[in-house]
Amino acid sequence: MAVIRDVMPAFELFQPNSIADALKLLQQHGEDAWVMAGGLDSFDWLKDRIKKPKVVVDLSGIEELKGVRTTSDGIEIGAMTTLTEVVKHPVIREKYSLLADGAELAASPQIRNQGTIGGNVSQDARCWYYRAGWPCYRAGGNICYADTPTGRNREHAILHAERCVAVNPSDSAPALIALDAKFVLRTPKGEQIVDAEDYFVGPDIDITRLHILKPGDLLTAIRIPSTWAGAQFYFEKIRDRNVWDFPLLNVASAMRVSGGTIESIRIAVNAAAARPLRLKAVEDAVRGKAATAATGEMAGKLAVEGAVPLQFNAYKIPLMRNLVKRAIGGVEEAKWAS
Repeated sequence: MAVIRDVMPAFELFQPNSIADALKLLQQHGEDAWVMAGGLDSFDWLKDRIKKPKVVVDLSGIEELKGVRTTSDGIEIGAMTTLTEVVKHPVIREKYSLLADGAELAASPQIRNQGTIGGNVSQDARCWYYRAGWPCYRAGGNICYADTPTGRNREHAILHAERCVAVNPSDSAPALIALDAKFVLRTPKGEQIVDAEDYFVGPDIDITRLHILKPGDLLTAIRIPSTWAGAQFYFEKIRDRNVWDFPLLNVASAMRVSGGTIESIRIAVNAAAARPLRLKAVEDAVRGKAATAATGEMAGKLAVEGAVPLQFNAYKIPLMRNLVKRAIGGVEEAKWAS
């Protein structure tokens, strides 16, 4: 008889209306609590009965976690702001369109209406072995089923694979890293502000999660400084289907170009490793060089140094090489056409 997995396990639901109340609940219940933002990742886990929290803390009623606000040095986005609002916000579209481009390529319009920016950067790995409840490393076991002779690993990591080869699936994460965003956390010790790239962790740091949040912590906002406002941006996502699918690879870059020369640049990719990767070696290599296809070609080759393919994902190496190339050469083409 088939196992039916669409009935959620019982849990106690709390719906606080303030950050203070949410933090109190999270600290009270510790590891027994599950934080729910838009609910899209959460309901997948709960309906499949893989995760069985005793307590669910629903953040949807906390108005102070929603909305986009201008600051003296950029903007602040509440963690519960929907992806649709991020995509449509006039200031983001005018000055930080890189984030709007990345957020607009996440999932489908219906999902973006419900999904939040905080949830998008905090979602869990999408490896089907892990999501189906197999006792892999990430789930506390002692094997990576994707990295075996019979494993299915077409969507998995080519870089920084430490036991677990699952990748980070976020589309907004590389854009936020390229924009030098800061993530605002509330913890039992008070407020903590971390660089976007430091919010994410790989299996060498903690194989059980993709970000630094611990029980009792809460991501409350994302701040984008004005440093890269109005820069030359490039975002590209490769996926199997044009709607809904998670990235096979994506790339985000922000550049300042003067007289055809790259003065400054930040570039990041995702779905190549368990965490979004800022390509600092590429940034250093192209800074001061012409923003041309030749520079992009050099950058692409540098970006994939050390990449190790699995049985079914060798295509990711030339794919990543070409995405990085276009993130530099493509921006140049758009510039001269304008």
